[in-house]
Amino acid sequence: MTVRRARRGLRILGALALSMLASAASAQSHPTYMTFGAAKGLLYKPDSGPAPHVGVLVMHRSADFLRHPACTELSKRGFMVLCMNSRYENNEVTVSFEKLPLDVKVGVETLRAQPGITKVLLFGHSGGGPLMSLYQAIAENGPSYCQGPQKLVQCSSKELANLPPADGLVFADAHPGNAILVLRALNPSVANEDNPPAAAPIASLDPYDERNGFNPKGASHYSEAFRKAYFAAQSARMNKLIDGALDKVRRMKDGSYPYPDNDVMIIPRGGPQGSGPGASAYLWITDPTVPQILQTTKPEKLVRNDGTIDDSHIVKSVAVADPDNAKRNMAFDTGTKLLSVRSFLSANAIRSKESLLDIDYCSSNNSTVCAVRSIKAPTLFTAMGAYYFIADNERMYEQSASRDKDFYVIEGATHFFTPCVKCEPTQGAYSNTMKNTFDTIAKWIDQRF
Repeated sequence: MTVRRARRGLRILGALALSMLASAASAQSHPTYMTFGAAKGLLYKPDSGPAPHVGVLVMHRSADFLRHPACTELSKRGFMVLCMNSRYENNEVTVSFEKLPLDVKVGVETLRAQPGITKVLLFGHSGGGPLMSLYQAIAENGPSYCQGPQKLVQCSSKELANLPPADGLVFADAHPGNAILVLRALNPSVANEDNPPAAAPIASLDPYDERNGFNPKGASHYSEAFRKAYFAAQSARMNKLIDGALDKVRRMKDGSYPYPDNDVMIIPRGGPQGSGPGASAYLWITDPTVPQILQTTKPEKLVRNDGTIDDSHIVKSVAVADPDNAKRNMAFDTGTKLLSVRSFLSANAIRSKESLLDIDYCSSNNSTVCAVRSIKAPTLFTAMGAYYFIADNERMYEQSASRDKDFYVIEGATHFFTPCVKCEPTQGAYSNTMKNTFDTIAKWIDQRF
């Protein structure tokens, strides 16, 4: 039962992507199935029109992306698309993030080998963002990018030498890094790390205590003092988890630990498997007014539902509060992370002083924010306007080293590019989100490649 629960969470992205295919025009009737050792993929080509010269690689560290919406939405817009599943498909427990660039490398080389392909782009949706950005940062700068005393886990110079760089990157509601999301997902009111927690929650840090601003029937509102203490306490809990995991690794190496290689790591009230928001203790799920997450700092390009672009306003997420998240965070099946010590350190851990902005972004290799600082290839950032990554994508856009970069927010779109119906001010107000997302991406690609 525990294994099924752990794996079920990792199938969310793939399952939702598959469900959306019914609404997409058939871009390719018969994609070609390919295997690459432990990885696999489907190669999509346009059914008609000119032969494509741009190939796009779509992948996530662990979710099933073989039928991701980008596979058909981009191929029907004239591109060749290779949608891949990594060696860690539906298996977050064993992820070694520093090995995943090897799977991306195979995808890049496979696309470059296709007749007529002259340019290869990386497509990073959600957790595909930190994966694709890690690959490109290493490809442009060498393995030294993912090494050094600052890093919690070191990559291999031998394995990751001479990675062929992509020609550009497209981030579609990419998150800032799985480790950053895990940091922000931790419920800091947990008094100890037993599973289940043996002590009552720390009342002053409990996000689901009405005395702290929680509203079980609607939108909550937490004071600035509570938010400040909460975000600092999340960092304190994460740093403590990191210290404990590093100590276990040291003991494994010197032979004083019961296992010589690895061990299970259970994080109660740590959020779901993977990096989705459900059951995460993000304050903005219950209180959708946290500006550092839910809005831009200055006017940015908002793609309106009719396809026009409004760049005259600060862009705010239209996401609505979900008070039921409190029940999910407190449950084992939905609110407990099941990892290994090594997968935690590799893909789920990051140093910080507070969880919003005072983060040591480069302490983890699973950090889109850190990687884009070292990437010079043309880069497009898009954020979905009914989700939680608007401010993060603006920060990544601003910190990107690319001289050819752009940033758009898609009005009313959920994380999976569909309309946020419950967010609509009037029926159908966000009906074109899927089209607008991929029209924006296709136009950006066509203009450059």
